[in-house]
This record gives sequence, C-alpha cells and structure tokens, in this order.
Amino acid sequence: MSWGTELWDQYDNLAIHTNKGIEFLDKYANFIRDRLTIETEYAAKLRRLVKNYQPKKKEEEDNEFTSWQAFRKVLNEISDLAGQREVVAESLQLQIIQGISLLSKTLREERKKCLANGTYLHQNLTTQLAALERAKRNYEKAYRDSEKAVENYKKADMDLNLSRAEVERYKNIMTAKIQQSDDAKNEYANQLQKSNNLQQQHYHELLPEVFNRLQELDEKRTRGIREFIIGAADVESSVAPIIARCLEGMVKAGESINEKEDSYKVIERYQSGFTPPGDIPFEDLSKMDTLDTSQESHYNHVQSSHLTVKGTISANKIKKRVGIFNIFGSNKEDFSDLPPNQRRKKLQAKIAELQQKIQQETAARDGLMKMKVVYEANSSLGNPMTVEGQLNESEHKLEKLKMDLKKYQGYLEKANQIPIANNSPQANRTHSMNNGHRSSRHSNGSTEDNNYDGDFQPDDAGSLSSSASPESGLGTSHTSLPGSAHGSTHENAMGEDAYYETEMEPLQPLGTCRALYPFEATSEGSIPMNEGEELQVIEIDQGDGWTRVRRINNTNGWDEGFVPTSYIECTLYA
Repeated sequence: MSWGTELWDQYDNLAIHTNKGIEFLDKYANFIRDRLTIETEYAAKLRRLVKNYQPKKKEEEDNEFTSWQAFRKVLNEISDLAGQREVVAESLQLQIIQGISLLSKTLREERKKCLANGTYLHQNLTTQLAALERAKRNYEKAYRDSEKAVENYKKADMDLNLSRAEVERYKNIMTAKIQQSDDAKNEYANQLQKSNNLQQQHYHELLPEVFNRLQELDEKRTRGIREFIIGAADVESSVAPIIARCLEGMVKAGESINEKEDSYKVIERYQSGFTPPGDIPFEDLSKMDTLDTSQESHYNHVQSSHLTVKGTISANKIKKRVGIFNIFGSNKEDFSDLPPNQRRKKLQAKIAELQQKIQQETAARDGLMKMKVVYEANSSLGNPMTVEGQLNESEHKLEKLKMDLKKYQGYLEKANQIPIANNSPQANRTHSMNNGHRSSRHSNGSTEDNNYDGDFQPDDAGSLSSSASPESGLGTSHTSLPGSAHGSTHENAMGEDAYYETEMEPLQPLGTCRALYPFEATSEGSIPMNEGEELQVIEIDQGDGWTRVRRINNTNGWDEGFVPTSYIECTLYA
C-alpha cells in the first residue's frame, strides 16, 4: 500500500501524522532519560547503602563469625549489583538516547524538505488553475461581446435609414469582436490543456513521490522505535547473568552461615579458662588448731573466685572496659593480667604477628643482599655502600624481631603450664592431642616440635604441605598452643605405641558429611573423595581447614584421613 495513491488528497493529515510520530519518538527518548536517571540514582543509593553498612574498625574482631562474613559477602554482591545498574544507565545513554536524538534530528530535516516540496507543488497547481479560470472568464466575456456585435450588425444591415458607412462600421466591430472571441477561446483551450497536464502530473507523479517519502520517513521512525525498545531490553539482558551471579552469591553467603561454628567462636572469644569455684569447706570452730588453715583456704578460694570473673563484663565495674567487644584488654607485655585462655590467644596472635614480620624482614634483607652483590659485580649500576646502611638496619630489625619472638614463645611456654578448665575448647584440644588423635596425622605416629630453636624458618601458611597440612602433624589454629601438645614430653613419651593403640580403637563418628567437590589426595595423611560421596566425620575441623573423615565403603583401599573442610558439607549428630 502506498500513501501516494491511497492518500492523494490527505496532504494536511499526513503532515500532522508525521509530526505526531516524531513527537512520539521524542517522548520515548524522554522516557529512556527518566529511566536512566532512576538507574543512576538506584546505583548511587546502593553504593551509599553498602558504604553505610560496612563494618567499622571497632567491629573487625567480629568478622570471624560466619554471619558477619556472610553479611560482608552480601555487601560485596550489592556493590557489584550497583555496578551493573550503572552499566545499564551508561548503555542506555550511549546506545539508545544518542540513537534516538540522531534519528529524530534526521527525520525532522527530511520531513521539512518533503513538506516544502509538497507546498511548492500545490502552489504551482493553484497558480495554473487560477490562470485557467482567468482565461475562461476572458473567453466568456469575449464570446458574449462577439454575439452582441453580430446582433448589432444584423440590425444595422436591416435598417434602411442607416448609411452604408454606419453599416460598415458595425460590420468591422463585429469582425473585431469575433476575432477577440476566437483568441480568448484559443487561450482558454491552451490554459485548459496546460492545467490538465499539470494536474495529471501533480496527482499521479509529483505529489505521490512526496507522500511516498513521508511514508518512508514514518516507517523509518516506527522501525527505529522497535529497534530502540529491543535494544533497551538487550541492555538489561546483557547484565542479567551477572546480576544472577550476584544473587547466587548472596544465597551462598546465606548458606555459609553456621550457627554452631559461631557459638563455638563465642566460647573461644570469651572463655577465660578458669574453673568454676569449688564447694566452700565447712569451718569447724571447735577445732581451733585448724582455724587458721581453713581461713587461709577460704581466702585462697575467694582470690580464685575473683580471678575467675576477671575479664568478664561484671568485673569491668572495677576496671574501665575498653569497648564492648574488647573485654579482655591488657596493659602488660606478657598479657599476664588476662585469663589463661585469653592470655594464650593473645600470645599466639603476637607470635604469629612476629613470625610474619620476620618473614617480611627476611625477604627485604635478602633483596638488599642481592642488590649489594649486583652493585659489587658492576659498580656502574650503583655504589654497594649505599645499601650497606640499609642492610645493617635490616639485620638489626631482624635480630630484634627474633629476640621478641623467642621472648613471647617463652611467655607462651609459661602460660601453657597453667591448668585449663576441663570443659574449655583449649582443654579438649589438648586432650585430643594427648590421646593421639591429632598425632595420627603422621604416618609414623610422631609429632613435630614447633618451638623456636633460635633460627627462624618462615612457613608458607597457604600451601597444603606447610603447618596447616595433614601430614605436618601440627594442624594448629588460633586456639591451638604451639609447644603445649606438639613436642611435649608426655606425647613424645607415647611414641609409636600410642599411635598404634589409637589405631586399634577406631574413633566413634561425630556425624556424616557429603563431598561438595572432588578432591585429589596430593599430600600424606589426606584421602581422595568424589563429588557427592558420603563420609563419616571422626574429627571436626580444629581451625586449620582440615576435617578427619572415614570412608563408609572402603572401595579403593583408603580407610580414613583428612580432607579440606571447605570441600564438604557436614551434618553432626546431636
């Protein structure tokens, strides 16, 4: 269907329709702009929300809880989600808004040219029709004048009273009028032919061409709106997979929350390690000779009870507490004013910090030594004496750090001699080690001595073959005590006999677990597992990232060993 043939007489309506179409295109552009603004504001508000709920510095200690870790992961996913909304806004601006603006400008210019051409054609036709109308009126007037002249001549010729000259004059007038009538007739006929030809060309060639161009413009506008709507949806679809992954990350963060693990960490954080006060002995006043001894015993018990509550919230009425999450603050170098369990934790953290500093300083010293060797080999690169001072300073720092490490390890060794409450995680862990459960990680049943021997050897905490791997026999965490069980006199005295003794008495399963991912046993003491395989848990993760399991169906010759805790999903018995 063509506008030029079907709508030949609808010039004004077509002009209005095409203008409304372009205005609709601009309206859609305004809609995209408003949506772009909403996307930008939404992204900005999401980022502001994430910033407002980021954990404060005073809350860093709580990040060890799974719920807090999950919330931080959710905040990270929300931040990524905000980034995707910004991508949507930017894509709408570059791909849709700019495209609509360019198309609208082009359509307005072409429509203006088409309407100007149509107006010119209408003016030409109108002018020609006006000339035809004038020629027609002239012809009608000349024809009436010629008829009147003929009638006057006939009357004069029949009138005998008129002279011959008068009759001849009427004849000449008649002849002139007839000639004028013929000329007007010919002019009228000529204008009529020109008008018909122009009108034919106008309605069948020129004007249809203008209307067809307007039709093309309108179809181009309609097609553009279709492409822009699809393009806006494609912009949204392009970020949908990333948004879906963000939502999956939030779900995984929520699933990673473990209420039992958080409860255990609360115990680790706040347990003092003191034993509850015992029964108060009966003071028999009739035995005066034992009165002094009883009073002294009662006094010691009161002192012990006082130490038991030290570091708790109630004890902070005496001493100003340092923040609600830092109730075990200390002002002494060896943390001797803290409860035993908290003192060990502080000393272990201090030792780990010193070990990390020693490792960093050792790397810096080695780098300086290599630089000095290079300068000595090629003096053009630099003067070796320039790094001599830095090397000496590094050696001094390293020596001081080693001395501090040895000092704090001595503090820890003394702290390990303090009795631990039987129901504390520390006591359970030490008891597990002394029973040979942890020493069974060695193939020969022996353990390693983690005490500092004066020559520090940095560990690689990230490798599976380091102190956190099953075959190392250490398996320490932030609650285990280097030197308390590993390398102790009691455990070394047990030797291989204790190892085989524990092997003869299988541990009772604590629950079951399912393998989330396949694992290849690349280190001694670990066992492989397939994805979805069901295993028995015989020893839970002690904070080193490994869980001891036993295979339910011994199909490949493996009996029991350690697997990464992050690779399994545990269900412990009540």
